[in-house]
This record gives sequence, C-alpha cells and structure tokens, in this order.
Amino acid sequence: MTQQINQETAGAEQWRALAQQLRADSIRSSSGVGSGHPTSSMSAADLIAVLMSKYLRYDFDDPGNPNNDHLIFSKGHASPLLYSAYKAAGAITDEELMTFRTFHSRLQGHPTPQIPWVDVATGSLGQGLPIGVGVALAGKYLDRLPYRVWVLCGDSEMAEGSMWEAFQHASFYKLDNLVAILDMNRLGQTRETMDGWHGEHYEARARAFGWHTVQIDGHDPEQIDQAYAEALEQTGTPTLIIAKTKKGRGVSFLEDVDGMHGKPVSPDQVDAALEELGGTNDLLVEVRKPDPGSGENFRPGLTAELDLPTWEVGDEEATRGAYGAALKALGAAREDVVALDGEVSNSTYSQEFAQEYPERYFEMFIAEQQMVSAAVGMSVRHRVPFASSFAAFLSRAYDFIRMAAISGADIKLSGSHAGVSIGEDGPSQMALEDIAMMRAVHGSTVLQPCDANQTAKLVAEMADTEGIVFLRTLRPKTPVIYDRSEDFPIGGSKVVRSSADDAVTVVATGITVPEAIKAAEELQKSEVAVRVIDAYSIKPIDGETLRAAARATGGRIVAVEDHWPEGGLGEAVLSALSEEADTLHFEHLAVEIMPGSGKSGELMDAAGIDASHIASAVHKLLNA
Repeated sequence: MTQQINQETAGAEQWRALAQQLRADSIRSSSGVGSGHPTSSMSAADLIAVLMSKYLRYDFDDPGNPNNDHLIFSKGHASPLLYSAYKAAGAITDEELMTFRTFHSRLQGHPTPQIPWVDVATGSLGQGLPIGVGVALAGKYLDRLPYRVWVLCGDSEMAEGSMWEAFQHASFYKLDNLVAILDMNRLGQTRETMDGWHGEHYEARARAFGWHTVQIDGHDPEQIDQAYAEALEQTGTPTLIIAKTKKGRGVSFLEDVDGMHGKPVSPDQVDAALEELGGTNDLLVEVRKPDPGSGENFRPGLTAELDLPTWEVGDEEATRGAYGAALKALGAAREDVVALDGEVSNSTYSQEFAQEYPERYFEMFIAEQQMVSAAVGMSVRHRVPFASSFAAFLSRAYDFIRMAAISGADIKLSGSHAGVSIGEDGPSQMALEDIAMMRAVHGSTVLQPCDANQTAKLVAEMADTEGIVFLRTLRPKTPVIYDRSEDFPIGGSKVVRSSADDAVTVVATGITVPEAIKAAEELQKSEVAVRVIDAYSIKPIDGETLRAAARATGGRIVAVEDHWPEGGLGEAVLSALSEEADTLHFEHLAVEIMPGSGKSGELMDAAGIDASHIASAVHKLLNA
C-alpha cells in the first residue's frame, strides 16, 4: 500500500523508513543491471531522506520554475540514490527506475540533464560544488531569488583542488544560499580516504576558508534535521555539513566493508540485503513546491539595439582589445550577458565589461576550474556567460569544459595570448594546443579572428550560438583589413585575395592572415598569384570554400598557423579536403620547435610561420 510522507508532519520515524526505501531501491536498480554504486548511495540515504521530506523546495511538474531549489550530486556515482529519490517524489515510476544504466534509458550511470530535474552532468569528481557556486552566485547576485543550492559531496573528492577553489569563492562572495553536505563515509575506491572519519580535519579547513560548519551523525535524522535548520539561519556565510556515515549502511555484509566501491550486490545476496532493510516499500514524499515568486527578472536576448565598436580599414588593434570593446557593447544590448575572468581582465580586456557592468561581472581570480564551473552554473540559470583568461590556462580547466559539453551547457570562452606571437613572455604563457583541445570538445565552436571588426562581429555571433564556443584572441595589434559592414557567419571563411590565375591557396587564421597577405603581395611581384583564405571559423570549417579553392589551384594548399601541428587548423583543413578526388599537394606550417622569449617577429620567423616562410612554401609546391 502506498503511503505518503507530508513535509509538515514528517518526523524521525518517517525519515528512517524513507531512507531504508532509498537504500533498497539503490540496491534493486543497480543489481538489476549488474552495475552501479549502491554502497555509496546507501551512506547518504538518510541525508537525502530528510532533505526531501522537509527542506527541499522543488516543483517536479515544473523543473523550469525559477524559484526551485537546486540539488546537485557532486558525487555523481551515487546516482542510484538520486533516481530512487525521484521515484519517491513520484517523478519516475518503479519500472523506469529498473531501467537504470540500460541502453536508451535516461537514468544513466551518472546523472545528466537528459533528466529534466538534473541541472548539470556530474561524475567527474570535484565539479558539482564548483558548479553549485555558479548557480548560487546567480541566485544571490543576478536572479535575487530565495532558492537554495544543495550539493551532496563525497569525501574522496575533497582531495580535488577544485573543491577548495569552490570553498574560497563561496566564502568570498558570501553565498549563504549554498549548503554543501559532505557524505563522510571513509572509504574510497581502493582504500580509506586521506582523512577517514576525521571530520575535524574538514571542519578546520572549511572554517579557515570562512564557512559555517556542523558535524553530525549522518545516520541520525534528528541531527540531520537540526543541521539543515542551522544552515538556513546563516547570513553571509555558506554552510558545510560534515556527516559521518558508513558505506553500505543498513546491510550487515556491506556496511563499512572495503572493496565494495562500484560493485552491485550479487544476485544471490539481494534478497538477504533487502530483508535487512525491511523489504521493499512504496513510500511517496510530498516535496514542497517553492513559494510563488517574482519569476525571471531579466529578459533574454537583445533588449536594446546592438551598437558594436568599429575600426577603419588600415587601423591597428589587438583582437583581445576588440573582444573587450565588443563584450561591453553586448552587455549594453543584452541584460542576460555576464562576464567572468581569471584575474587577467586587463590582459583579456574583459575589464571593459567589468567597469561598465560591475553587477554582472564576477572575478574568479587565478582559479580557472572555478571560472568555467561558475559559467556553467550561470548557464543553468539561463544567463549567457563569457569567461576569459589566457588561452594556455584554459587547459587547466579542460575536464570542466569536457563535462560542460555533457551538460549541454551554453558557455562562451575567450582565450587570449595565443601562440608564439605573444613575444617575450615565453612558452609558459603561449597557447599552442588550445585549438586542438577545443576542437575535440563535443559540439564545440572554435573561432579565431584576425582583425578588430571581425572580432566584434564574432563576439555578437557567440552570444546566440549554442554549446561551448571558444574565441582565440591575440596579444599583438594586427591591421584592420575588413570593412565594418562585413559579416562573419560561424562556419564561414573569407577569401581575402583571389584571381583566375591563382596557383596556390594559402589558408591562414588569426595572426597568420596578415602574414599570408604579405607573402601574397611579395609573390605577386614575381607574377605568382596566390589565393588567401581567412579560416576564422576553424570548427565548423568552411569545407565548401576550401574544396573550391583546392580545385582552382591544382590541389596546392598551404595551411599556416601559430599552433602546434597536431589538431589545429592544418588538420581541420585536411579533414575538409579528405574527400577530394584530385591529388592534394599540401604544406603545413606550424610551430614545431619549443619557443623561448623574444620579439613577436623573431619568434614567428624561428617557428617558420611568417610571410617569408609562407612564400617559400608556395615556391616549394610550385617547384614540386
């Protein structure tokens, strides 16, 4: 018989019964498929039972309600517990619960937003709390709505540096709407965690970071209730609840047993495990819906005319500077646009936005993982986040970018100081693998403008492009070659020079476009006509234009880029030309030596990617 738990009347007895049901369903679902993490789910069952039965404010019939709380499982491997909770809330049926981890089921091994009540994909540890910081930032400073962000964390992931980036930023921004629940069950995948059950270790660190902390027995529902109530009373301070638990709680042959991580209960032990838990129940929880609120307090898309900055042909401007000016203009026309930076805003030029719209700018300091996570969290709340740093430093956050793609997040990344052309700073600051890195992200868009007018137009395009969009910008100034009236659709390219006599096609991007133009002008003096293509959209790349150029120039192609040879423009061009039936004669100019410090021109010459080397590559193809 189905029984319903009401938030107004629920108490310790109901909470214990619900927790046992969550444990039983975690075992049933994972054993049914022979895969999953039941013991990691069982340790946190009491924590989730009390949360759902009394504190969570969520309308499962309206997951888009802006007043809903946000529940993030940072320990995403505890998905059997999450899905069992959805069943208890009446959001899914028992039949669907038993499709866990099967082909075509939306109840995947780790949660993804394929489920409407899941905000972001988790499972790569150390990411749920940083993303929760982003959602909480949006709630406190942008939405100004009373929803709370509850994040279930595992003790193993507390070894991740990203967790402590999150602790720092949550305290700095006084996120009293954020509650982290630490399921301290002691056991990791292969052994005891570094801190075991020493909750005082976590407490000391969290307090040092400026958090309010509470240590409890994570299997005592009354203590859990009191801890949640205490968290709600905090003002200006996030709360960490340190809950001592046991992995596999409730089943004698699973409880606190090492070596059971990620292992379902064997078929011959399922009945015994369920019997210890009191059998299977069909309890339903009446999760309280949020109080009616003001709803969204911003309008998406253009709310005013977009007046992008422009430059005259022949001017010189760095594309990073054009990015900053265009971002500021975008902020004036779109109130959903927000900006984040990794404490290099005077180099990426996002400071232009920060100075004009400080209420929509968030400083993430030197914490690129938290910067990307916060952008993902803000995208959950339907903002259009532009996150900026040196392109080289985005590699530190690559796993977060990869997971953002699984989340289906719409985030815009600007990476400045790309390539050897940055000059004297040397190789530690030079992004030479960023194009390859970003091209490999599922559904990503990769752009590299060569001049200021092109940059401004592409920034506007980025705001309306779904998925993860990466803009690669340059430190040195480059000549403005495009008129302000030109358009640059994503997936396009620009044929900068062409004639009926073209013998070779040079495909360039970013800093190598003006170099290619110089080379073409010099070659013209010796009556060698060269077609120059500006591949500003590297992914998707304009294959149609490339193939037409290859046919027009006898299959002779030079690709030149300020990037390592692996995974960048050259390989994108080759991929686009792979189905051409005619013979291809291809020269690839890229950075193949480890650069050092020097002037931009010296480094480009040493790398073999300047105008003189482009001209030499053209002659090589013609003389082959």
